Amino acid sequence: MRLSRFSLLASGFAVVAIALFAVNSATSCPFCSAPSLTLSEQVAQADAVVLVKWIGGEVATVANTGTTEFEVLDVVHQPPGGKLAKESKISLIRYRAGKPGDQFMLFGTKVEAAIEWGSPLEVGKTAYDYIRNSPKPGLAATDRLRYFLKYLETGDKMIADDAFGEFANAAYADVAKLAPELPRERLHGWLTSKDVAPGRFGLYGMMLGLCGQADDAKLMEDKILEQTDEFRLGIDGIMGGYLLLTGDKGLALLEDQKLKNKKAPFSETYAAMQAVRFMWQYGDGRISTDRLRESMRLLLDRPELADLVIADLSRMKDWSVQNKLMAMYDEETNIPSVKRAIVRYMLSSTKDTGEKKTDSAAVGGATAIPSSETKTVSELPAHVIRGQECLAELEKKDPKTVNEAKRFFLLK
Repeated sequence: MRLSRFSLLASGFAVVAIALFAVNSATSCPFCSAPSLTLSEQVAQADAVVLVKWIGGEVATVANTGTTEFEVLDVVHQPPGGKLAKESKISLIRYRAGKPGDQFMLFGTKVEAAIEWGSPLEVGKTAYDYIRNSPKPGLAATDRLRYFLKYLETGDKMIADDAFGEFANAAYADVAKLAPELPRERLHGWLTSKDVAPGRFGLYGMMLGLCGQADDAKLMEDKILEQTDEFRLGIDGIMGGYLLLTGDKGLALLEDQKLKNKKAPFSETYAAMQAVRFMWQYGDGRISTDRLRESMRLLLDRPELADLVIADLSRMKDWSVQNKLMAMYDEETNIPSVKRAIVRYMLSSTKDTGEKKTDSAAVGGATAIPSSETKTVSELPAHVIRGQECLAELEKKDPKTVNEAKRFFLLK
């Protein structure tokens, strides 16, 4: 029986999501959607930034877009030699409704001798002080995050959203350094609050995993075990934080409830897979590499995830499933993406000879020859020899797929 339309769509969703995880996890929170520019980044990138108040304007007509007049209250920065000063006036094309005294921030870009202003951002005093005092992007990451930490879930939505964006943009290692300072009790409360946007649960779950205690682990376990058919934003981060706190014990629960359980919704299984990948990349030995490989192998029996799992096993250098994959290759249910993943897995296995790459300077300027070409067959690891045999067999029976897989093969 071939995969259903839902399974194929689910696999496509997973391909996109796992690619985003790979990109995001290198530079930002592994469980956060990619945010737009934060306010501190906008300030840093703008050539001119001012606080202004609305004083009037010309209402738009059919023939005219109108204008809006502002008075400068404060100059954050401007280009050298700029003429902006308190009480100077700025006129923008297009009428924007307001009332006298309403405050806005304007971000401008220098174009030759003039400044082109973007859309006004309405701000109150608290928001302006927050933006004005925000540390510059060039400051040490942990020092910047320490400032934004106190504004998470603050009463001003714009500030709270922006502070979350700073953490979502931050590298995991920088967030982890703040573990002793993270607000454990507030994080616990946020994960149970109906007032917190679900899109933030992933970050807060991961953060609670960095600083939590036994009762926090119980909270996350209860969240994970909730029975639902709905897609749950952030459950992957809660699972990741749970594994940080519970290690092997927590992994066994995820295996039983999400990885082995074929009745679990696809999104829940995929979230558990993300948590395993997170621990592989960031767990720092909290769970052994062999144990994580074992968990990932369980998903080979999930057709909608098989191609992704095979790629992960390749990155994990788990060559124990070479024979299983060869058997899977001929199964009628397997789609072309799974077959290509198997070919790439075998290609990767032949490159893993156990030798470290040497740059040309280390060998007297000569270009190093790939190690697999310098060893005799008897010296090669068993998985390399088996991989070569599998590739030869696949090339005989399915040269088209092998060539397609090789064409875009990149060893990482």
